[in-house]
Amino acid sequence: MAELSRDEVAEVLGRVSDAVAAEIIATGIDKVGLVAARDRVISDRKTHGHVPVEPGAFARVVDILERAHGILGEGGGSLE
Repeated sequence: MAELSRDEVAEVLGRVSDAVAAEIIATGIDKVGLVAARDRVISDRKTHGHVPVEPGAFARVVDILERAHGILGEGGGSLE
């Protein structure tokens, strides 16, 4: 698995702080996983639901994205 780059994080999520990008990269998730985590958070927000996920990099990134309110708008785009 190739390490995710800061540019790839920005490509998937839009503009994010260096701290959030570093936290995501530190999980070891790849780009495909980041896209899936982003899509999961968007889906959870639209349905106002949340089904717990298995512990691991994916779950950590979902948690980071859920805590970082404002990164993803209702439609999933960056609010910046």
